[in-house]
Amino acid sequence: MWYFFEILFKDKQKDVPKLPVVTGKLFENRKYPFELRYTNSAGYTFFAVLNYNIMLRKTGLFVIALLLLAGHSFSQNSDSTKTLTHFGGTITATQNGISLIPSFSLGKPAVMFDLNVGGKRLTFEPFFRFGTNGKPWSFIFWWRYKIITGEKFKLSIGAHPSFVFRTTSVNINGTATNIIQANRYAAGDLTPTYFISKNISAGIYYLYSHGLDKTAVQNTHFLTLNSNISNIKLAGKFFARFNPQVYYLKQDRKDGFYFTYSLTINRKNFPLSVQTIMNKVIRTSIPGRNFVWNASIIYSFNKNYARH
Repeated sequence: MWYFFEILFKDKQKDVPKLPVVTGKLFENRKYPFELRYTNSAGYTFFAVLNYNIMLRKTGLFVIALLLLAGHSFSQNSDSTKTLTHFGGTITATQNGISLIPSFSLGKPAVMFDLNVGGKRLTFEPFFRFGTNGKPWSFIFWWRYKIITGEKFKLSIGAHPSFVFRTTSVNINGTATNIIQANRYAAGDLTPTYFISKNISAGIYYLYSHGLDKTAVQNTHFLTLNSNISNIKLAGKFFARFNPQVYYLKQDRKDGFYFTYSLTINRKNFPLSVQTIMNKVIRTSIPGRNFVWNASIIYSFNKNYARH
């Protein structure tokens, strides 16, 4: 098990400002940007901080290990093997990280690791998003199951826990200090898709998310009407994919309508592609930018694994 937290102090004091000066110094040095408090039944308060360097190092090693695994597959005779599972994903570098809900963005350069491992129906899809300064942005751990896998119609469901990080200011020993706070969410989604032709599809996507912390948005409803047009022939071996969608977003008592699209250009049998995403408000009462866009470079990989 990876221990990202280090216990710095425990006492029957429940006030964070009464912590020793040494703890304040650690925060001033920005070595430990995330704090956690827990009070047990005996009245003891445990104060812990997230060891930022350990977290980034362990997460980095985990991602590197998965990438090395993806680079090695077992080749067997086609008569004696069958596909067991697959491993794939994308690594994205962008000047503006845009969320799964496109109206929300980091507003800064970001690096995103989107992974996918599983069989024909059940897959595990962890997403790790960071700012280029190394600060975590969001971690999402999707489980998805394909209920219907027909040629014309497909239906899948999914569920995940997630962690969304934000920088906030707290007072420690009389000093205002920035820390990273994590809000926890539990969510589920439904994705029906109808294929008009081999390269053209239309569908609906619905996601419900519930905030598990008081500081998080408690109820989010995200409903989209989308389409996908792929393998658009360009010059030479270059192709494009166009994904327009309109969506309705409701967060607690506020809601809005938006239009967004993504345009991806890639070269046949080449792992790198470029993508741009645009999001525009139609009407909304949810705080945020009226217009959001980004440009990204994406590295894609996928391997199938087999057994006798």
